[in-house]
Amino acid sequence: MNKLNYPTVLKIPQLIGREIILPVTPIPKPRMTRRDKWAERPCVMRYRAFKDELRVALEDTPFPDDVLIVLFGIPMPNSWSKKKKEKMWTTAHQAKPDVDNLLKALMDAVMIEDQSIHTVFAQKVWSEEGYIRFVTYPKKQ
Repeated sequence: MNKLNYPTVLKIPQLIGREIILPVTPIPKPRMTRRDKWAERPCVMRYRAFKDELRVALEDTPFPDDVLIVLFGIPMPNSWSKKKKEKMWTTAHQAKPDVDNLLKALMDAVMIEDQSIHTVFAQKVWSEEGYIRFVTYPKKQ
């Protein structure tokens, strides 16, 4: 189990493009209220910091605007034994946060308008460190 070796679990052979790996721990989008504009709830502050980190990491990277293929690596708890970590590495993450909230956070962070996304392939897996891996490919002219 190599920390720098991000697993390829999601395989979509028909769509070949450029793969981008961001060493950023995925954060789900929280339920926001009007009060969150001035109150500093911890979950909202983590989400805002996550958005800023993504925007900086993807500053010069074209983000797909019609099909989104993404793999979220969720870090395993430090309390797990080494044996359990080896067993769970790259297996499906079936606990919170929900994949739809992770997608909302990702798309809201990097896209002004996400209405053009019409197809989404997403998966979340256990990993040593948090990361977001997605594929961009040239749009057909």
